[in-house]
Amino acid sequence: MTKEGTMSEEAIPKRRLYRRPWFLVLIALGAGIITFVIAMLLTDIFSKQQETTNSFTQVVDLDETTVDPAIWGQNFPVQYEAYKQTAEFTESEHGGTMVPHDVEGDPRTEVASSKLEEDPRLVTMWDGYAFAVDYRHARGHEYMTLDQQYTKRNTEFDQPGTCLNCHASMPAIYDELGDGDITAGFESLGSMSLDDALELADHPVSCIDCHDPETMALRITRPAFENGIAALKANEGVEDYDVNRDATHNEMRSYVCAQCHVEYYFAGDEKILTFPWDNGLAIDDIWEYYEDTGHTDFTHATTGADIVKAQHPEFDIWSQGVHAQNGVSCADCHMNYERNGASKVTNHQITTPMEDVNASCGTCHNNTGDGKLEERVAQIQDRFIQSRDIAFDALVALIDDIEAAQNDGDVSEEQIKLAQDYQNKSSFYIDYVYSENSYGFHAPDYTQTILADALDDARKGQLALKGVSAEDLEASDVTVSNSEAKNAD
Repeated sequence: MTKEGTMSEEAIPKRRLYRRPWFLVLIALGAGIITFVIAMLLTDIFSKQQETTNSFTQVVDLDETTVDPAIWGQNFPVQYEAYKQTAEFTESEHGGTMVPHDVEGDPRTEVASSKLEEDPRLVTMWDGYAFAVDYRHARGHEYMTLDQQYTKRNTEFDQPGTCLNCHASMPAIYDELGDGDITAGFESLGSMSLDDALELADHPVSCIDCHDPETMALRITRPAFENGIAALKANEGVEDYDVNRDATHNEMRSYVCAQCHVEYYFAGDEKILTFPWDNGLAIDDIWEYYEDTGHTDFTHATTGADIVKAQHPEFDIWSQGVHAQNGVSCADCHMNYERNGASKVTNHQITTPMEDVNASCGTCHNNTGDGKLEERVAQIQDRFIQSRDIAFDALVALIDDIEAAQNDGDVSEEQIKLAQDYQNKSSFYIDYVYSENSYGFHAPDYTQTILADALDDARKGQLALKGVSAEDLEASDVTVSNSEAKNAD
């Protein structure tokens, strides 16, 4: 309106415009398009929600006695077909090869290649222990029972039944051994030989080891992990932690793997499978735990040093890396989601993420397909191998020096004992990352610090043989101050 109260010339055309029929049609058409887009979006969201609630057709009933994965496969044929592919050997950059095998009494016609033949330093590090006789590259879950049964570590040495915890489908075995008491069945394994325990095994790891047969929810079935994660949470200030009650679904996508892919030891005369997590998951926390408990695994045949044997701490090392810190689970990379028609299905082949970088990495990284991710992985692993080799050479040199000092008789028992202590720690730290199968990828920076510590301990062991005291070998005030500041953060 003008000051005089009449309509301006500019306003008249606009008012008339709104009265025109074609303009009203445009408005209605635009509103219809927006409504359609919103409806499609809501439909897509609803369909994805339905994928999680209507994900299978029940053909057979499943319960706690259904161990055979083929029966589960009648309800979950897509997952079962992928699960069967764990029998296939997936070639990778550092995964070894399959080689012919012909040993009387051993049904295997081929096995994974020997790490001992590739790296004889392993024999030196484990001299006097069963792993110095037979240690091979890993292959798929299908062979986890067979390969454990016929490894020379079992056929030529007395292995406890505790080993079965990670080499067979266990819920039914626990139930049978404990007469319905899972904990009792779990604890009784150490009193058996592995051969006797293997008589109870019908299948390698199966659906029932990770899934509730009624709800299909992920769950923990290994008491060792239940105890270990409860101890870890208690150290973090969380009391009365029950993993099957308190863990999130995303945590479970890593925890089910951590039932076996961890650092562990056999505690006491009962040889109960135990995770050394009371002080934390970092290697320094684990080493402190072993020092506090006085645990060692064997006496080194060359030097006489008491040695802790590391296992395969994939979960422990992954937890220190950037993927874990950003909520990326084990399953996200090793059991990536796949589309099957209108459904989203977890790939149960459980293999290296490098088999399909787009599927395993493409969810988070938008540069799959240009080779950059593969180059980055190769760079991390190459740098790991370089650092590992330097530290390993130093450990072997220390072992040789201790042997020479014992033969010469010119070095005091106190000096030799100090050198042996450094051998133990250096050996454990190298073994810890050598036995972990990501070749440094799960936590690159953290792994490099472990190898630096291992190298330093080997160097200190050699200096101890030259008469340098334990006090003189302690870290400098600056190093201690920096370490305290880091821990305070």
